[in-house]
Amino acid sequence: MVLCPVIGKLLRKRVVLASASPRRREILNQAGLRFEVVPSRFKEKLHKASFPTPYAYAIETAKQKALEVARRMHEKDLRTPDIVIGADTIVTVGGLILEKPVDKQDAYSMLSRLNGKEHSVFTGVAIVHCSSRDGQLETSILEFHEETMVKFSELSEELLWEYIDSGEPMDKAGGYGIQALGGMLVECVRGDFLNVVGFPLNHFCKKLVELYYPPRHEDVQRTKHDSIPAVDSFENLSDTEGGGSDEGGGDAAHARGRQEANHDRTAESPPPFPTELLELIDGFKASKALFTACKLKVFDLLKDEAPLGALDVALKTNTSVCGIGRLLDVCVALGLLQKTERGYSNTEVADLHLVSHGEYSLHGFVMRNDSHAWNLFTHLEFAVREGAAQNHRASGEKAGDPCQDLRCQAKDMQLQFMQAMHGLAKLTARQVATALDLSAFTSACDLGGCTGALAHELTQEYPRLTVTVFDLPEVIEHVACFQPDGQQAERVSFVKGDFFKDSLPAADLYILSRILHAWPDDRVHQLLSHISSRCKPGGGLLVADVVLDDSVPGAARGARRGPLQALSMLAQGEGGPRSLVQYRGLLEQHGFRDVRAAQAGDTLLVVLGTRAVSRGPQEATGPPAPTR
Repeated sequence: MVLCPVIGKLLRKRVVLASASPRRREILNQAGLRFEVVPSRFKEKLHKASFPTPYAYAIETAKQKALEVARRMHEKDLRTPDIVIGADTIVTVGGLILEKPVDKQDAYSMLSRLNGKEHSVFTGVAIVHCSSRDGQLETSILEFHEETMVKFSELSEELLWEYIDSGEPMDKAGGYGIQALGGMLVECVRGDFLNVVGFPLNHFCKKLVELYYPPRHEDVQRTKHDSIPAVDSFENLSDTEGGGSDEGGGDAAHARGRQEANHDRTAESPPPFPTELLELIDGFKASKALFTACKLKVFDLLKDEAPLGALDVALKTNTSVCGIGRLLDVCVALGLLQKTERGYSNTEVADLHLVSHGEYSLHGFVMRNDSHAWNLFTHLEFAVREGAAQNHRASGEKAGDPCQDLRCQAKDMQLQFMQAMHGLAKLTARQVATALDLSAFTSACDLGGCTGALAHELTQEYPRLTVTVFDLPEVIEHVACFQPDGQQAERVSFVKGDFFKDSLPAADLYILSRILHAWPDDRVHQLLSHISSRCKPGGGLLVADVVLDDSVPGAARGARRGPLQALSMLAQGEGGPRSLVQYRGLLEQHGFRDVRAAQAGDTLLVVLGTRAVSRGPQEATGPPAPTR
């Protein structure tokens, strides 16, 4: 049961979700439904004891939520919504209805009741169809509920409080969210999992099918009287008998065949609506909207002053009210902003990753894509046809040495590049640092380590380790503003240099994180040869880079980003990602043995090799044969 067959029926309708729940919005978005979010103002103060069952209470609450939104939009909006969807999820145990906890103690009381027991999760849903006649709102309501049984494990008090202190229970019915950390509390689920998350999608889809694809009359007739020929069969038999002979009935038989064929063609359903394909086609628009919002510092503004209306945002960003209003609404649709009657505010992901000064901000990475990658991808057709970089078309400059390109950039562009790399490194540093055991090493040199994000994570993970970040003078000049406070900074130092030309600092372990993909094979062999000659026997080389295939468990999660990055590197004139076999081959060809690999996140592969004892001059006779 999927939503696609009925999505065409809803495309021209104004569908409204009367809920601010990000879980419900995500479930319906993933199903392909197009809708607006208008949170209900209905005060959930119904007297629970007056309802015969818990689910009756949930259904009535859902209905009142939807009706409140329908009435408000009819009164204040120029266009009445066609459909308003209301939903309410409750948890019940021992006949007691548990909704959202009011504080931590209330959350503990709820979770203690559920501990080690099986309980019911009910979601009541109301689908309100609206129309306007003579200025009056008319509604028809379809309502239903779904029940799912959930069993908690026997949990310690410490674990319950640890979960409560995470903050997750405070906006969840029953005090837990099964789709996130709360999943660790659950032993088993019987029924619709999405119902526990907040919306029974399967049951909802079935109801839509009942609404928009009711049984045909002839199907009902044939179902009831399958031993008796249908009416059209009687008519055809009569015509045939009137012909007088089998030969004379040939034309009638052909006519019946044509009628049946036409009926079959008429009964055929159209193909599923290509929601994902259309999202891909429109994907560049969504990216540019995100880039523009970041460039205008919308997320910074709403981090500090939310909620704000479109007029306030327009005044503070020096933009038009009409333009910024539409941009803000797009950000709401993309799940980056929330919209209430009070105005716009950031979602959690925007606060975490799109505010420019956040610890895990990707604002610099967004700006780099806007100013650099966007222009290159505009000329992607030429890159594909020619198999060559498009820097000359994108910026009027020829592609060259990435290090030289960085040196030639203006200081603001150098800083933007560093911000982009710092944001990515912060997100993956811990995964890279812990992918393989590095506790045997006491000194490391991170070549091209940029702001030292990985270096700081390594010193936190390995108390005996000191790390030297070796990078270009233009990079080291800007690193001070990226440094964290804390004692671990004492074990991280920065040294200026070019890792192709200059002598490398002495270390037990050399690190190349997100470096090799930027270089073609000849330069990669040059760099690895330089490292190999400096690395002592028993020392190590750690490579963390984009993986091209899914040859390592977990890599398939980044299956789309790997090929996209390879295409981007083609346009930029960079080397491109490699497979596990190729990375392993590169290290072994340069004297690194006992090569081990592990996955770090969705697209990064971590490979560690140990420098073998030299077997003579054979290993130093020029670069080995390319592996690609």
